[in-house]
Amino acid sequence: MKEFWIYTGLRLLVFVGSFLVVLGIFDFVSSSDSVNLLVVLVLSFILSGAASYVLLKRQRMAFAQRVEARAGRITERYEEMRSREDAEED
Repeated sequence: MKEFWIYTGLRLLVFVGSFLVVLGIFDFVSSSDSVNLLVVLVLSFILSGAASYVLLKRQRMAFAQRVEARAGRITERYEEMRSREDAEED
C-alpha cells in the first residue's frame, strides 16, 4: 500500500508543478488579465501525464510489482481452495 501512496503523491506533485508552470506561462504571454483555467487544466493534465510517465517509472514499477505479487498470492489461495474442494468431492 505504501507504493500506491508514494506514486499517487508524486503524481499529484507533478500535476501541481505543471499547473503552476502552465499558468505562469499563460499569465506571462497573455495580454489580458484573465486566463482560461480550463485550457490551463487540460494542458497541465497532458504535461503532467507525459512527465510522470518518464520521471516516475521506478515508482510505477514498484507499485506494479506489489500489485502483481498480491494478485499471485490471491490466485494461489484460490487454487488451494479449489484443490481442497475437488479432493473432498472424490
